[in-house]
Amino acid sequence: MNHDHYPDAYIRAILGEAKVVAMVGASANAVRPSYFVLKYLLDRGYRVHPVNPGLAGQEILGCRVYGSLAAIPEPVDMVDIFRNAEAAAAVVDEALALPTPPKVVWMQLSVRNDEAAARAETAGLKVVMNRCPKIELGRLSSEISWMGVNSRTISAKRAPQLKSGKFQKLGLRQTFEGSD
Repeated sequence: MNHDHYPDAYIRAILGEAKVVAMVGASANAVRPSYFVLKYLLDRGYRVHPVNPGLAGQEILGCRVYGSLAAIPEPVDMVDIFRNAEAAAAVVDEALALPTPPKVVWMQLSVRNDEAAARAETAGLKVVMNRCPKIELGRLSSEISWMGVNSRTISAKRAPQLKSGKFQKLGLRQTFEGSD
């Protein structure tokens, strides 16, 4: 896999197939990126298990926090790494040592460890580096363009509001024939 460019179909397949996510480096601090990515994934129907040894036994957004990947009581489909590139290697090794390894190792924005990625791919896992699943979900579902971010249109007009208490969720369907 060329880790400098991921085809949309590759990312779409990963995000469409993963249902259970372990988020290593999850934070209870509401202004940290891991917190709002956790919230976003929960809102999109993913079951997320935060992993943070310093918060083990506590809850973040109603999810029990675990001290390690091995402590999670069910197999996970994807390990989302909110740690630095050096720490990612140990997280990948821990994921590979699980009785049922995940299908995907996802390293967040600015996290890239080619050696760890090679070990994961050799073991049959898919790997994504230097990307955020929240951003990719928003981009692939056209959710980002609701706000004009991806539309090449700048406007001061607010997006139309849905009826009170409801919000729209788009799927990961391919929006354009042949788009990669």
